Order: sequence, then C-alpha cells, then structure tokens
Amino acid sequence: MPDAQGITPLVARDSLIARERRTAWRAIASWSLRWYYRVTGKARYDAYRLEELQGLRIVVLPSVANPKLLRTGAFFAEQLAAAQLRADSRVLDLGTGSGVCALVAARHSRHVVAVDINTAAVRCARANATLNALDHRVEVRHGDLFDAVVGERFDLVLFNPPFQLGVPRTPRDAAWRSGNLAPRFAAQLEAHLAPEGIALLLLSSFGDACAQFEAELRDRGFALQVHATRGFVNETLTLLRVSRQP
Repeated sequence: MPDAQGITPLVARDSLIARERRTAWRAIASWSLRWYYRVTGKARYDAYRLEELQGLRIVVLPSVANPKLLRTGAFFAEQLAAAQLRADSRVLDLGTGSGVCALVAARHSRHVVAVDINTAAVRCARANATLNALDHRVEVRHGDLFDAVVGERFDLVLFNPPFQLGVPRTPRDAAWRSGNLAPRFAAQLEAHLAPEGIALLLLSSFGDACAQFEAELRDRGFALQVHATRGFVNETLTLLRVSRQP
C-alpha cells in the first residue's frame, strides 16, 4: 500500500537483509541508547565535531552525517580497510558525506571520485581529504547520484544510501530519506561499472527503503551477495556485494 507520499515499499523475495524481531528487551535497550546519546550530547547531529576512524581525522560539519555517531560510515570504512582493493582501481563513493569511505579507499586505489547532493558534505569531504593529505587522490564533486559522473566507469562503486522512504525536508534529511533513489540507482549502475566492476551497498534492518534497493537490483539482473554484517541493539547492518550475473 502506498504511504503518505504515494511511495509503495517493495519487499524482495529471499531477502539478504537481516530482519529484527521487536522484543521488550530490544525496545528498552534502544530507549536507553537514545537517552545516553541525548544526555552525553552525542545526539547533536548539527554540531561541529572531530572524530577519528581508521587512523583518519574526520571533521564533521553541521548537516553532514557523522560516520561514527551513526555507526554506518564507521562500519563501511572498517570493511573497506580490510578489503583487497587494487592499486589501479577507480572508485566512486556516492553520498560520500564526511568522505570517510572515500579516504579509506584512496589509501589503496589509484583515484576516488566522491559525490554528494549536500553542498555542506562536499565542503566537508574536501576538507577531510586535505586534512589527511589525500586530496591528490580524492576528487569531490557536487551532484545527485550519478549525475556528476556521466560517461565514467568505475571498478568499485560505494553507496551508503538513505534507509527511509520519503521526501527530504532539509539537506541533512537527504541522508536519511529519499523517494525514488532505489530504482534510479539500479537503472544507472550498469552504465557506470567497469567490465569487472562491482558495487558495495550498505543496507539496514531499519528503514523501508532498503528492501526496495534489493528488489530493484534483483529485477535488473544483478547478483547479490552478503559481504559483511554487523548487529547492534536496534538494527543490523548488511553490506551487499553487487555484481553482474556470471
């Protein structure tokens, strides 16, 4: 059934995304975690912060998602640090945010293009590339999804998309929700993958947009595999490996 914005969530068959069972224990633990963040001040998403991840110093500007506080960026960066990236690879980091995944990838690859629709995120990623002396390998561009890389192909595409369906109300909200991103991503991915290229897509048990990404990619004929998972109190993250069918 369509929601208030007229968006119909899709549910993939034999989903690879972990499902969370709602229990009284999980509800109490989730509430306690939110209370802890609020009391300690860690819930201030729109404050300037300095974080350290994977040996990188990451400045987070207002309206930019904090990769450590929200856990998704930190988990993604951790998996990239352990991955076997080729030194001659060209990498695309969509929705780069603070740029942490682009920076980790740049340590092990030839060139990284980082893209974000939020102009504050573009400034943030550029600043972090300079701060960590990786600006010679990381090129940050402003754009919506693949619009900034028309005609270009990449060996590895990284994407940590919004997990919620809906219309974003602010630039920061665009990191949380979107309306038609899943079908657009699935439709355009093929044109931006090198012959042996793959994508790594981070999804969550929290959020109605995640099943839509999975279903759209399957419908386009992509092969999906679980690359890594990480369970938390109130969600489980799943990193999917997306490739062409053999």
